[in-house]
Amino acid sequence: MNYVTLGKTGLKASVLSFGGIPIQRADAANTMAVVDKLEEYGINYIDTARGYTVSEEYLGAALEGRRDKFILATKSMSRDKASMANDVETSLKNLRTDHIDLYQLHNLPEKDIDTVFGPDGAYEALAEARAAGKVGHIGVTCHSADAMKIVVERYADKLETVMFPFNIVEDQGKDILLLAREKGMGTIAMKPLAGGNLEDWNLALRYIAASGVMDIAIPGMGSPEEVERNAAVDLTAPLTQEELECCAAIRKELGTQFCRRCGYCAPCPNGIDIPQNFLLANYARKYGLAGWAQERYKAMPYHAGSCVMCGACEKRCPYNLPIRDMLEDVAKVFGY
Repeated sequence: MNYVTLGKTGLKASVLSFGGIPIQRADAANTMAVVDKLEEYGINYIDTARGYTVSEEYLGAALEGRRDKFILATKSMSRDKASMANDVETSLKNLRTDHIDLYQLHNLPEKDIDTVFGPDGAYEALAEARAAGKVGHIGVTCHSADAMKIVVERYADKLETVMFPFNIVEDQGKDILLLAREKGMGTIAMKPLAGGNLEDWNLALRYIAASGVMDIAIPGMGSPEEVERNAAVDLTAPLTQEELECCAAIRKELGTQFCRRCGYCAPCPNGIDIPQNFLLANYARKYGLAGWAQERYKAMPYHAGSCVMCGACEKRCPYNLPIRDMLEDVAKVFGY
């Protein structure tokens, strides 16, 4: 496993690191098996979040007795000081540790930046937690290039890392990421497989490693097999001309209007599992699995056609997707 110094944190993190979103779809035993594999392959950076339901708790249990072998990162969407202070304490309890190596301001949009860094904002709570030894370093995650630009230009002196979507079809933050690195910030690639839309994980992970703007990538890994698969990728292998052309073709096919399965659109007031609807439609349209997808679509309690067009999901989507229109397309695929 290759390692890199994560910006001015000084932390030596594995270039291939671990994203904890899928853990919330697993169980405690599976999480233990996943962490066993991380340790076996030397993947030492673990990312989770307060918003990932049981992810912190399962990972905390799995890390007992080997906490010192890992760099532990989590994050919170709290925007005010009191709420963030509470979240830090909850994370410490869930993760069964007395310190968290990196605590991040999660999914920070442009409209919340002044609040977070202002008087009684969430940053104050993290700064106090760092002074108390509960938090080692402070970072930020953004989904908008405009928000990330403001954060990097104004607050690089307060932050040590930035996490941003970066993959074959999403490289819109490249210039700002370069600036972040110049300012000493560690850079972390979220959504390296574009929310599961990129099938060739070998190509996807090597693309990020070759980009020159990302220190580490955190693909979500929900099983020991996924850890083994990703750990086998040679991140030092340069991309061939043929592979670069393949990346260009993928970029042209997917564009930007696709679901990353981040889950921020939830909950739907009408009970629709929006990302799952999109996923099954992709299986039916793109992968020749129409029958398989139809059966699983039928088994869901609520379907795309149940959408009442309230628009609540679109207000929460960090990618500004036209979710209502996309759900109508899904209903056309399956007939309801």
